[in-house]
Amino acid sequence: MTRLGPILAATDLSAPARQAVARAFHIAAATGAELTLLHVMNEGGLDELRRLFGAASAEVEQRLRDEARERLARLAAQLGQQHGVSARLSLTSGRVLSAILDQADALDAGLIVVGARGEGYLGRLLVGTTSERLLRRSLRPMLVVKQAPHEAYRRVLVPVDFSAASAPALRLARAVAPGAQIVLFHAFEAPFESKLRYAGVEEATLNRYLIAARQEALARLQDLAAAVGLASGQVHLHVEHGEASRAILAQEQELDCDLIVMGKHGQGMLEELLLGSMTKHVLAESVGDVLVVATASA
Repeated sequence: MTRLGPILAATDLSAPARQAVARAFHIAAATGAELTLLHVMNEGGLDELRRLFGAASAEVEQRLRDEARERLARLAAQLGQQHGVSARLSLTSGRVLSAILDQADALDAGLIVVGARGEGYLGRLLVGTTSERLLRRSLRPMLVVKQAPHEAYRRVLVPVDFSAASAPALRLARAVAPGAQIVLFHAFEAPFESKLRYAGVEEATLNRYLIAARQEALARLQDLAAAVGLASGQVHLHVEHGEASRAILAQEQELDCDLIVMGKHGQGMLEELLLGSMTKHVLAESVGDVLVVATASA
């Protein structure tokens, strides 16, 4: 099984961001991966502080750094004691996105963990262009935490489109949630389905086509599971007919999945350059956490 590399959890030290750090501790405890907690003091805010306080800004800035370091250490100690995991601490200043990515590169991180909400820079991290820049700029997997973690992941939904991202997503799902049930999922639509109906193609003919497409997809899911070393009892295979993003969100609810693991982009004609519209939709609308996996070609 794929071993998870070092985990980098970025936090603005707000209460909502604590959920992401707590999840990072859960994963580190389950996988044995090294964990680093990162807090970035936004360079733009520090520049404004220097402008306002003038000569006295150095002392004020040092107080802020000391307070942030203390809060970061306290957070690590509390969660570390709960999970039996020690974490490295990193406090830096600079442009937030660049600082996160630089730290991830320095660690050769196997996973970046961020919260879906926060009070500072992470409060905007997953809204609009800021989140898209982070996802586009990084080739590393990123976990977006939306829920307070009370236990290890129980059921993981891995939607695949049989693109290059499919096998890495499945391997990472196993690495991040080694004890979870894996649901390997594919949603399909028949090419020109509505036009075929408009053209008068009989429903019986269309149904035969859809049945064949479903069987082919199931066979490909079986091949994919076998290729990454999953036995039949370790994974549940599921195929649905319908639009992919709606089907993924429906399966998340119906199967009570607490994590979705999916590729950064897919094969559809409407997929954007690096972050597909389907991935963005699932990120925005899912109830549970979402782990986005890049491919080397992204």
